[in-house]
Amino acid sequence: MKNKKLKILLAAPRGFCAGVDRAIEIVKKSINKFGPPVYVRHEIVHNKYVVDSLKKIGAIFVEKLDEVKDKTRPVIFSAHGVPKSVPEKAKNLNMEYIDATCPLVSKVHKEAENLYKNNYHILLIGHLNHPEVIGTMGQLIKGSIDLIETVEDASNYVKKNDKKIAYVTQTTLSVDDTKNIVAVLKSKFPEIKEPTKEDICYATTNRQAAVKKIAKDCEMFFIIGSKNSSNSLRLVEVAEQAGCKQSELIVSESKVPIEKIINCSTIGISSGASAPEVLVKNFINQIKQEVDVDIKEVEIIKENIVFKTPGKLN
Repeated sequence: MKNKKLKILLAAPRGFCAGVDRAIEIVKKSINKFGPPVYVRHEIVHNKYVVDSLKKIGAIFVEKLDEVKDKTRPVIFSAHGVPKSVPEKAKNLNMEYIDATCPLVSKVHKEAENLYKNNYHILLIGHLNHPEVIGTMGQLIKGSIDLIETVEDASNYVKKNDKKIAYVTQTTLSVDDTKNIVAVLKSKFPEIKEPTKEDICYATTNRQAAVKKIAKDCEMFFIIGSKNSSNSLRLVEVAEQAGCKQSELIVSESKVPIEKIINCSTIGISSGASAPEVLVKNFINQIKQEVDVDIKEVEIIKENIVFKTPGKLN
């Protein structure tokens, strides 16, 4: 098939965002400073390749602080953020902890706290059981935040008290789906307070916009990412909604569907905010073994945001 030409439209920006870069850097710097092992509560970011590479240099991943065998070792909280009870528990156990919560998630936490202090009842638009949602809901006492997952949830929502009402959102949602939910909430509760600045993060928004721009020109679209990565799954949905019905998530253990790919003339590729660029390169290299490719990168915006790591690690 080497005489066949396949056009690859490569979405940009794609892959690592500033929050993911910072979280990975925090793990590496902690291992350099404290020596191995360091513990990480929950996957630092939702990507198997990243987690496995950090395990090799001395990171041990746990889901609960109780699983930390040696409490004298430092523990790192993942980029998704944690409920307030987690750092409190670490303090009670005299554990050194480093918080790798993405600053844009921390912004939502602060927002929720301020709303609560100002006597608002809060609606959180997000996905049940996602660690970021668990972390945001865990900033306040039980019952002060209600989760809204769908347009239907928004339509059926009944106010529980006479407090003013406000909403915040998970940072990795579908921009379009969230707009629809917000529209329903605003029509039901015209006085609802919205975030002063959009909660869905710049990286999620940019990656979705880049996919949307090229998906309609592709016969297949591939998102390199992870099954438990909210932003990766949203990119697959965005590609489908934008006109490419054959859109798939490619995870570390996925077999490249080369038979389908070589029947296409144009495919699109992007990657979730926690997927390293090496996985995109590997995917393209596997395609190159079977067919000649013409790669065109379609960049919609330059990203130059960097988040500093905590001072105590420098």
